[in-house]
Amino acid sequence: MILDFIATFFSSANTLLPYFAQNVLRVGEVAYGWLASAQSVGAVCVGLIASQYSHIRRQGPLLLGAVVVFGVATIVFGISRIYALVFLALALMGAADSVSTIIRNTVRQMITPDSLRGRMTSINQIFFMGGPQLGEIEAGAVAQFFGVPFAIITGGVGTILGVWLVASVWPSLTRYSGDEPNVASVPAD
Repeated sequence: MILDFIATFFSSANTLLPYFAQNVLRVGEVAYGWLASAQSVGAVCVGLIASQYSHIRRQGPLLLGAVVVFGVATIVFGISRIYALVFLALALMGAADSVSTIIRNTVRQMITPDSLRGRMTSINQIFFMGGPQLGEIEAGAVAQFFGVPFAIITGGVGTILGVWLVASVWPSLTRYSGDEPNVASVPAD
């Protein structure tokens, strides 16, 4: 949940997309509409692919890698001045976010004991809903003082640094495969 919060806090730049489209890329409404849908296109593509797998191995490294890809794609989005590259970066952001969301939700449900599942879900909602909204405020504040591209680029850098921090504090995540015993199914004493 902390990893999700970090990624959505630093790399939330949807509020900046209209400005970026109009003033950096200098495209019209239709082109902006495609950019606004790019993350969903990436997410749907990954969802279709992931639905074909019954078990995903090495979930911890895959989760961390997906969030790093999300950060790198955010940096590419902020650096690029080419419409097609921005579209691809946004689609990659959506795809990476979808991979991390699938893994996070699966792991959270599998390792949480039944007696704590409701509380875990409510805390998750705080991170899930709070991270992006606070991230949009952070992106707007940074953009106001340093410019929109800088806000987007530093958000990607912050996301990558956040992954490093989470992996450093919880190194077991780098070894998590998804084959570990299911804590939720172990009977309580």
